[in-house]
Amino acid sequence: MLRLRECPSGTLPSAITDLKDIKAAYRFLSNPDVSYEQVIQPHQQYTRDYTRQPGEYLLVEDTSELDFTEHWAAKGFGRIGNDGGAGLLLHTTLAVPVRGWTDNQPHVDIAGIWSQQCWARTEPPRRRETRRQLLQRPRESQKWARALADTDGPPPAVRWTFIADREADVYEAFERCLQRGSDFIVRAMHPRAMAGDDQSIFNKVAQAPVLGHYELHLRARPRKPARTAVVEVRATAAAIRGPWRPGGWRAPLQLNVAEAREIAVPQGAEPAHWVLLTTWPCDTFDDVRKVLAAYAARWLVEEYHKALKTGTSVENSQLATAQRVKALLGILAVVAVRLLRLKFRIEIQPEQTVQWDQQTMAICKVLEAKVGKPAEGWTNRALLISAAKLGGFLARKRDGNPGWITLWRGVRKLMLLAEGFDIAQASPT
Repeated sequence: MLRLRECPSGTLPSAITDLKDIKAAYRFLSNPDVSYEQVIQPHQQYTRDYTRQPGEYLLVEDTSELDFTEHWAAKGFGRIGNDGGAGLLLHTTLAVPVRGWTDNQPHVDIAGIWSQQCWARTEPPRRRETRRQLLQRPRESQKWARALADTDGPPPAVRWTFIADREADVYEAFERCLQRGSDFIVRAMHPRAMAGDDQSIFNKVAQAPVLGHYELHLRARPRKPARTAVVEVRATAAAIRGPWRPGGWRAPLQLNVAEAREIAVPQGAEPAHWVLLTTWPCDTFDDVRKVLAAYAARWLVEEYHKALKTGTSVENSQLATAQRVKALLGILAVVAVRLLRLKFRIEIQPEQTVQWDQQTMAICKVLEAKVGKPAEGWTNRALLISAAKLGGFLARKRDGNPGWITLWRGVRKLMLLAEGFDIAQASPT
């Protein structure tokens, strides 16, 4: 299994070359007593213990699909997409420590996977279901902030903030956060009514006075290049009406609503518009900017899922059952954290000198022999660019930073070369 960490790939033969080791790996993953939950539990426990140290932590959550539709012979996968494909659902909570703030922007790091759920949607689609029937059965929407229900909440001098996109605009998710003493920042989806007032939160915040303007960097999306938007900021306090659930009406919740709305939108561009529900203070312009900046850290969990699918190629696995794939996923999920940290260093700390240890020194010697020593010395950016060059990255001025595919190819090749270097160093002359 250590080979999988050093050479991340969704197929065992591409990571493990020795036939005996491959057979042992297949036996391990085929063991019915080896589950995904058992494999990933030590990493999750380490991450949770880490976030109980004094400090501020963002618990960034999102769901992704693992597509095994083409793996037609495998058993145990469920419905994905519009029920036309087969695969697994993966729900990840990434722990992101905040090291400090500068100009209302957080300096963040990546601790690891705080929680992760993986399941197959094997039940048949439900048709013509009433809302009462829907609310009386288990629902996938209950996944949001579910991990908080399994904890005692943050200890003194620790702040947890649950962060998620519009799909997490669920009353129970807010309720779980409040019951466990956790803050939350969730993008609003529903026009929730105010308690004692038919006005929606969207109308309420739109009528609030403008607190200020600032430039917001929008990350690149499919068919949407990165750009900078000028947004105006508003905020208001709100008591949202509690929804009906079996057993009666839930209590109203007191929270804050923050809005960033783009002005002077470029022709042909989709205007940026965020409405966030939060327990963070929103009394001043700086308060709201911090809320918006913390929410923007949500891109890290999206990048994590890209690292898992594109970086470790988990969807290429040819294991025969979903149970075996999930056991493999327990290993690759942690590998993806390592890949994300590597790419994150380029994004956040590009000019920082690499931290030297025996393994890093060997890696840099290999890279110097293959692509040359960087003129600026071994910074985080130089190390990652050099590794990506082994995967086909050209590193021209207009190329930007390497993507997951070239980074993965480069890291994979680099680990093999570094292993050969270690063997050569250990061999008698």
